Amino acid sequence: MDGKYTVVSLFSGAGGLDMGFENKGFQTIWANDIDKDACDTHKIWCKCPVVQGDIGKVDFSTIPVSDVITGGFPCQGFSLAGPRKLDDSRNILYRYFVKLVELKKPRVFVAENVKGILTLGNGEIIKAIINDFSDKGYNVYPNLVNAADYSVPQDRYRVIIVGIRKDLKASYTFPQKHKNRVVLKNVLKNLPKASVDDICDAPYSSRYMSRNRRRDWNSVSFTIPAMAKQVALHPSSPDMIKIGADNWKFGIGNTRRLSYKEAAVIQTFPENMVFCGDLISKYKQIGNAVPVKLAEVVAESISDILEGVK
Repeated sequence: MDGKYTVVSLFSGAGGLDMGFENKGFQTIWANDIDKDACDTHKIWCKCPVVQGDIGKVDFSTIPVSDVITGGFPCQGFSLAGPRKLDDSRNILYRYFVKLVELKKPRVFVAENVKGILTLGNGEIIKAIINDFSDKGYNVYPNLVNAADYSVPQDRYRVIIVGIRKDLKASYTFPQKHKNRVVLKNVLKNLPKASVDDICDAPYSSRYMSRNRRRDWNSVSFTIPAMAKQVALHPSSPDMIKIGADNWKFGIGNTRRLSYKEAAVIQTFPENMVFCGDLISKYKQIGNAVPVKLAEVVAESISDILEGVK
């Protein structure tokens, strides 16, 4: 076995979370995502079996037991379903995540979600999620973090939910923020000139023009989204100018979005990372990912816990 501890990864996409764990000595032994391009991307850099398709059609008995289960589940169904309606059809991935944790009983699980999950249903949703996992034998620790505080050149607020099996008698505190921030010039200055084929050139919608989309070289980026046409501007673009409420215009000069390769390094993927699929798919995989450097921070803290409970 290459890694000291093993990981099963659900809804892993291109694998930012997996890559961070592997960089810290874990071994991904099984991964799943419904998106074919994301799975093909994952297979390029990771040796583990990657099962492409609906997790609901996977025989869970074929999924190996691991030290850690990771993943991220969407929360769209939670907001309208009411505080205890966690069986809403839109929460199917959440249910499968819980089911796999219950069946395989990993020592730790890690789930990533948007920060809004903390306030949905006036906070009742996160309480219900904590109770669900507690009933399965886990102490649960939700942590709101900004990736920019952990060497990721991007404001990206996310909730990292860590569950530790109760019999391990261990607790969890998210690691302290890094002292210095990495800014755009640190990761973009040395990249080769972007090809026009690597940059989304879709028209700029009224939604896009409703706020500032540019940050300068000495700042961190706006959040990298999964939708290509909503990606922020490259810092070489001129400043945007506010002309009214929710209404901005571009300054004079060459304005362009970040290329998908630039978005990828802002998400702290390696500069030479290969993404499969068309341009829209590449942006989507990158925007949906957990930043690799943030994943490394989580992985290192989980490794410390597992070392302490041997």
